[in-house]
Parts: sequence; structure tokens; C-alpha cells
Amino acid sequence: MENELACRAALHMIRATIEEYCPPGVLMSEEQVNGHFGPTVLDEAEALSVAIVATVERLSFNDTPKPPASSIKS
Repeated sequence: MENELACRAALHMIRATIEEYCPPGVLMSEEQVNGHFGPTVLDEAEALSVAIVATVERLSFNDTPKPPASSIKS
């Protein structure tokens, strides 16, 4: 339980940073994350990672092909 609270606090800080510095629309709301991915800590982390990748893709200026992302799902 203590680890989950610490993880949620860390993810909340990451979410706040993405909301402040990344382009609008790359990050789903917390309610959308719960509906699309699920309510767990890993679901929130997955949504944040999707937002980070979307930001990098938007900020990329060249059209070089990117290797496929590995699947981390268990």
C-alpha cells in the first residue's frame, strides 16, 4: 500500500509536468485513462508514456523511420 501511494504521487508529478510543458491533447484526462486503460498505477503509467511518445513524435523535425516500440505488457 505504501509503495502504491508513492507511485501515485510520482505519477501525479509526471502528469502535472506533461500537462504544463507538452502540447495540448497528448495526455488523456484521468477519467479517460480509467475508462480506456484502467484504474491501476500501471494503467496511469502507460497513459503517461503514450503522451510522452506523442510529444516526441510531434517535436520530431525529420521523417526518419522509427523502430517499432517493444511491448512491455505482461
